Amino acid sequence: MSHGDDEDMTREPEMVQAYRDTWELGLHSYLTYLRDRLLLCRDLLTPSGSIFVQISDENLHHVREVMDEVFGAENRIGIITVVKTSAQEADELSSVCDYLIWYARDKNSVKYRKLWQQKSPNDAGASDYNKVELPNGERRRMTRDECDDWNLLVQGSRIYTQDNIVSQRPPGDFPVEFEGETYRPITGYWKTGVEGMTKLIAAKRIEKRGRMLRYVRFFGDFPYRPIANFWPDVRFSSRVEDKLYVVQTTAKAIERCLLMATDPGDLVLDPTCGSGTTAYVAEQWGRRWITVDTSRVPLALARQRLLTATFPWYDLKDPGRGPAGGFVYQRRQNKKGEEVGGIVPHITLKSIANNEPPQEEVLVDRPETVSGITRVTGAFCFEASIPPAAGDESGVGFQPAQKTDSNFASHVERMIEILRKSPLLRLDGGKTVLLKNIRPPAKSLSLSAEAQVDPSPLNLNPTLNLNPPPSSAASRPIAIVIGPENGPVSSRLVEHAAREAAGKSYSHLYVIGFAIEAKAREAIEHCETVFDIPATYVQATPDLLMGDLLKNMRSSQIFSVCGLPEVRVFPAGPKGRPYDSPGRSPGSEEKTPSKPRRGAVIDDETKYQVELLGLDVFDPVTMENQSRTGNDVPAWFLDTDYNGLCFHVSQAFFPRTSAWDNLKKALKGQFDETVWDHLAGTISAPFEAGDHRTIAVKVIDDRGNELLVVKELK
Repeated sequence: MSHGDDEDMTREPEMVQAYRDTWELGLHSYLTYLRDRLLLCRDLLTPSGSIFVQISDENLHHVREVMDEVFGAENRIGIITVVKTSAQEADELSSVCDYLIWYARDKNSVKYRKLWQQKSPNDAGASDYNKVELPNGERRRMTRDECDDWNLLVQGSRIYTQDNIVSQRPPGDFPVEFEGETYRPITGYWKTGVEGMTKLIAAKRIEKRGRMLRYVRFFGDFPYRPIANFWPDVRFSSRVEDKLYVVQTTAKAIERCLLMATDPGDLVLDPTCGSGTTAYVAEQWGRRWITVDTSRVPLALARQRLLTATFPWYDLKDPGRGPAGGFVYQRRQNKKGEEVGGIVPHITLKSIANNEPPQEEVLVDRPETVSGITRVTGAFCFEASIPPAAGDESGVGFQPAQKTDSNFASHVERMIEILRKSPLLRLDGGKTVLLKNIRPPAKSLSLSAEAQVDPSPLNLNPTLNLNPPPSSAASRPIAIVIGPENGPVSSRLVEHAAREAAGKSYSHLYVIGFAIEAKAREAIEHCETVFDIPATYVQATPDLLMGDLLKNMRSSQIFSVCGLPEVRVFPAGPKGRPYDSPGRSPGSEEKTPSKPRRGAVIDDETKYQVELLGLDVFDPVTMENQSRTGNDVPAWFLDTDYNGLCFHVSQAFFPRTSAWDNLKKALKGQFDETVWDHLAGTISAPFEAGDHRTIAVKVIDDRGNELLVVKELK
């Protein structure tokens, strides 16, 4: 079978896949995946907890059946229709809606906070308000033009409708004297007693219509209506920047779900992170959150979004408890007398008849905000595979080829089979490397597989001038070692594999893993110097850990070659010189240390600064290093006191994006432009050496891969 079309695509700019959604067995694999995760979510929910699942109409009935099985049909709260777009031209009936299926852990205990939406003249039912009370007390029917545009009315007018005052519940069958006539309910009973009816008449809340009395309900009695299960107002606006992710849910839809089903301080879990909208909304409304994804691209997007987000500062009832103590809500009116606060009086027939103060409704989406304060995202951690403790070399990181471990052996066999189905290794610039003849080695202690690199020119960057042609080493097989299924690649694994690969005269060593220790990255960097064989780290997408639910195809972006960040550390000060030159791969050019940006250096020899010089990526086809400047990476982070286990973001930089624009606008020019240039630059702010006297730099590449380099402060 020819794959010429795929190879041709490698010569064009490549669209990075954010996720894979091609299921091995189609709908069956998807429903299996969904059921497993719903079972886990059910166990994690508190008795008052809820779960929302967004789905299109195509599979709505299937997903509802699965949720009935997991949660029980008796715990279904409802199905919410969410309008996502306007009607598009289609061969058949176009779909403009998605659906939110809402189930409770226990419907009898579910937490529910009613949401309200301000009424408008265009709402369904607003046409019933066709009468007006003028400022002089005169009451009349509104004209057609006035019904269409309430702004035509005299200021101070009160719009009202005549509502029913009869119910089917006794007592309430008594005569009422009104304007010289006696009235009784034609059917049913009056909604209030004799005393209550007297108070309603005195308050001018009773009018006659034909042979029946009616209750006068003003539009301003409670200018809000409860939000039901049809949401036509939550779709994206026309601005492109609103949508960050292909399957992103609007923040307003998620906001309503959180406000209905949680309180400030509650914990929210989103098992499909995407662009991080759930975490973003939860952070805004004072909810704790956990978000998970099987792909690094959405996690990188979510991290950037959260790190650069700004929120209003809500007034807290109990600052000592934080958001868990609740927000402050107050009743406020504007100059027109309209309710604009978080507490709104709800005038009802009952409150007037019983001469009671009106009931107050709390609009949970209107807490009091403190002006002049810009809030940013609170501290959060970003977790992945956890490396073993320092000095622990007996863990799963060094179990590459012991066939006695049946679990690891099956993991290696499965990874080799996946590599055969998807033999393309992705490099920067839209290039790929094609592996062929992938097979386990005849005899091996550490190596997992061997293969040939296809030297076809179709795999090369068309701008490269291959004169002389690639080294003859490209004709020799390459060695592959596969890291553990659960855990990072260790330095011992790299060293043992490199020693064996060099002894068997392989041309190159590929180390494939889901995560890698910093020392293992250093070992790969120095493989050619120490073991006389170049090595490359290949990142495997984490969704492979989902088993065989997803389909592995040639076009799947499963394996990507990761580069190595190149940094320099220097004492802060105008005369600071780099004290440590990072190791360089053969053929790379010496980079001239760039001068620190204006405003980024101070005269303090006890402090240090870090500069990201660039990112080196080895091209296994040309056998050359391809370098990118530090200004050409999406993001990089600095930990000024790295302990070898947990990376703590002390400083964050986004050189290639406008990520800080939101914060810049929120602060309204309180800082000089050089500050924002620095936050989008490649040189850190000065810092003091920490207790561990070690720093770590983490670079995020275009595929969301995390590339870590560690330096000691000598």
